[in-house]
Amino acid sequence: MKPPVFPGFSDTRKLDFRLLLGTALTCVLSEPSLARADDAQELAAIKEQMRRLAAQVEAIEHRQALKNGHQAASARAVGGARHTVAASRTPSYSGARTATATQGRFSGMPSGLRTDGPADPGIHFSGGSEPVQVGDAGQPALNSGSGFAGFRWLPEQPEQPEHTPSRSSIDLTSSSPSSITQTDVDSLPPIFSIGGISVKLGGFVEFSNIWRDSNMTSGPATAWNNFPYANSPNHGLSEERMSAQLSRMSVLMEANPSKDVRLQAYVESDFGGSAGTTNSVQISGYTPRLRQGYFTFTQKDWGLHILMGQAWSLATNYAKGILPRQEQLPAVTDNNQIPGITFTRVPQIRIGKDWHQKYWLGLSVEDPQATVAFSSALSSGGTLPAAYGEKVGARVYYANSGGVLLNPSAQYTYNPAPDIILKGAVDTSIGHYEVFGLARWFRSLAVEPGMTTTRKHTTFGGGVGAGMTVPLGTKKLQMAGNVTAGEGIGRYGPSLIPDTTPNARGALSPVPELMGSLGLIGHPTPSVLLYTYGGIETAGRKRYMGADGAQYGYGVNDLNLGGCDVEFGTCNAQTRTLASLTAGGWWHFVEGRYGSVMGGLQYTYIRKFAFRGNDGNGNSVYPTTSGNTVYVTFRYLPFQ
Repeated sequence: MKPPVFPGFSDTRKLDFRLLLGTALTCVLSEPSLARADDAQELAAIKEQMRRLAAQVEAIEHRQALKNGHQAASARAVGGARHTVAASRTPSYSGARTATATQGRFSGMPSGLRTDGPADPGIHFSGGSEPVQVGDAGQPALNSGSGFAGFRWLPEQPEQPEHTPSRSSIDLTSSSPSSITQTDVDSLPPIFSIGGISVKLGGFVEFSNIWRDSNMTSGPATAWNNFPYANSPNHGLSEERMSAQLSRMSVLMEANPSKDVRLQAYVESDFGGSAGTTNSVQISGYTPRLRQGYFTFTQKDWGLHILMGQAWSLATNYAKGILPRQEQLPAVTDNNQIPGITFTRVPQIRIGKDWHQKYWLGLSVEDPQATVAFSSALSSGGTLPAAYGEKVGARVYYANSGGVLLNPSAQYTYNPAPDIILKGAVDTSIGHYEVFGLARWFRSLAVEPGMTTTRKHTTFGGGVGAGMTVPLGTKKLQMAGNVTAGEGIGRYGPSLIPDTTPNARGALSPVPELMGSLGLIGHPTPSVLLYTYGGIETAGRKRYMGADGAQYGYGVNDLNLGGCDVEFGTCNAQTRTLASLTAGGWWHFVEGRYGSVMGGLQYTYIRKFAFRGNDGNGNSVYPTTSGNTVYVTFRYLPFQ
């Protein structure tokens, strides 16, 4: 008699076989991940067991020491227990070795591994919660030579008694306090470390209320050369604006591969950028921008200093030496500084040498750009008015619109070579003094009269400058000043008087210029800083005679400027001189464990003078205008 056959019995056996095969394959394929999970759990359990055992050992040995009355034995017991805990702080790559050694001591495991050696105080479990150990000097014990870049928070500052006042790191006794002009990050303690690199954070949140007596539709940076003449309806139309764009963040990363070598990387950013869709109607969504971003190499024994990246120009006045973040900048709020000082903030390669931190010599190769102006409307690719004796003028090319990763709405001039700056400085007991030389090159392409192809023109410009920062008989009063003179140096002044103007052949001729400033900085109390600055920028003439008997170029004196004082009149005045007076101060009125708050007030008066022209009736006219700005500023510095 045949056994009964149930429907689907063979299908069931096939299904069971498939399930069995699938389960086996799943186990085989998932074995590595399961093993890794088991290893992680086992490692965590071992770590926890080691901590419990260390605590038990400390308690038992402490009781024994108290029972026997041997204070020295008690100290050794506590120290031995702490050593055991420190030895447990090993990163994941060496955790298995340390765990085996420790278990061998406490649970009878083989003792072939050494367990009584000194512990590395800079090593800890990657997942542990123990604080990082510090060395004798209070600095973090960084990993060195281990090849493991572990992240560690640095120890918190000890609690201060309530009756003990907290001391802020803000120092307003300098002629250029870095808490105002920079972010003061150098004076702050590291926040955390990554391997052998310590990381410092700096910056502030700022609110400014800006008032100008002429409407310039500008943010917290005043274009000093743009104050309108009386022909503009914006002249005398006051402007009120609030801004937080100058809120700033910075990061300073430092490493010391040896006692004589220091590596630093610095990045600083604010919100001074403006995208094409930015407006202040409902959301003031202004974009971050790179202010500074560079790294430095210092070899102390050689007195060697190397900088690469975007930083303040070497032409900027310095308060001490020629090192970055030591610039002598006016203690003002306006992001365009004050007329008369010398500065740019551009990519560069700088090499410096010091002798005993007293004598300094530096050479900087910096990213070039030029500004171009003309007495009539002219853009790159336009035709110049014909020169005397010619029937047609040259067609001149000097700039292109920005391409990849550059601003497509901006013009970038042709640059045959970088700007080169050579500076020498000395620090003495009676102040800091410096001198420098600046070399620049300008390029254009021109199709000259009678020609059908372009011809390349390269011209040379540059200048010399000097600066000083000196105390005036007391630490509470300092004087800072600078002066720069040359041809084609307008880019280095806040007013941006043009560098060049085309000549009759289409070559860019450098415009003669002079700029300078002088300031007094006082400190009536440690929390108050007062300042006053005067500045001037002035330009000379570069022009040629046209075929029609008129002058062309920059600084011409035969333009009809009669409309400059008439509303909606025509005014093509060219700036000859800008003079300014600035006064203000800062009050550091809140400080404590949770940061500092400062308030500032700045007033600037500026007077602009144009080159002489005529009123159309043969009478000379000298167009002039003036402007006033007032800043009221508050800053919260959370790291100070």
